[in-house]
Amino acid sequence: MMLNYKSFFAFTRDPFGQDIRVDELHKTPALDDSADRFLYAVNLRAACVLTGEVGAGKSTALRYASSKLHPSAFKLIFLVANPGAPLEFLRLMASALDLDSKSNSSTRLLKTIRASLMEISLLKQTPVLVIDEANLLRLETLALLHTIAQFDMDSKPVMPIVLAGQNNLIDRLSFHSSRPLASRVVGRTHLDGLNLNEMSDYLKHHLKIAGVHDGLFSEEAVLAIHQNSGGLLRRANALARGALVAAANEKLRVVGAEHVRIASTEII
Repeated sequence: MMLNYKSFFAFTRDPFGQDIRVDELHKTPALDDSADRFLYAVNLRAACVLTGEVGAGKSTALRYASSKLHPSAFKLIFLVANPGAPLEFLRLMASALDLDSKSNSSTRLLKTIRASLMEISLLKQTPVLVIDEANLLRLETLALLHTIAQFDMDSKPVMPIVLAGQNNLIDRLSFHSSRPLASRVVGRTHLDGLNLNEMSDYLKHHLKIAGVHDGLFSEEAVLAIHQNSGGLLRRANALARGALVAAANEKLRVVGAEHVRIASTEII
C-alpha cells in the first residue's frame, strides 16, 4: 500500500500537479523567449510557431504567454486540434466563438466565423487564435486558416494565429498549400528539454511552492530524473512524484536514484 507521500513529506499540495498557477510557474529563458515571440506576433497580428517534443511544456508555454493578454483588449480563441476534416475544424472554431456550429456547410460556417471576427475587431478587441497540437491539422485546414484570417485582400490584419505542435508542424507548413499561412509567421520557438542544472532548479522550485524548502532529491536522484526524462517536463513530473512515493514507502526523507528507478517502472 502506498503511503500518503504528501503527508509524509509535509507538502501543502501536490508539488508536481498540473493545476499550478501561472504566477507559480518556474521561469526559464525558453519560457520567456516563447512568450516574447507570442506577444510580438500578436502585436503585429501575424503568426508564430511553437514546437517541441511531447511533454516539453508547449501547453504550459501557451498558458503563460496567453496570461499576458489583457481580456479587455484581446479575445482568446483556444483550440486543441484534431486530424478531422476542415468542416470539423470550422465547427470547433465556431463553438469556441459561441456561434452555431451545427451547419454542414463549410462556406456558411466560414462566413459566420469571419463576420464574428470582424465584429470582435470593431469592438476594439483583437481575436487571437491559439491552436495546440497543430501538427495534427490536415493540410487543407492549414490552408483554410489563411482564408479565415484574410480581410480586405489581406490588407487588414485582424487575427493573429499561434500554432503549437510537435516538430513535424514545420514540415507541414513547408508544403505548397501551406505557404500562404507560413508567410504570416514572424517568430519560431522550439522547446528543448531542460539541462541538468535547469532540472535541479525546476525540482527545487516545485518543492518550494508545495511548502518544502529542504532538498529532498539527492544529486544522484536529480541526475536519474534528468537522464530518464530527457529533460522533458511531463515525464520528469511523473518520475519525481513516483520517486517521492517510493521514498515515503520506505520512510526515507531523501529521494535516491533507486527510488527514481522504481518510479520509472510504473510509467511508459
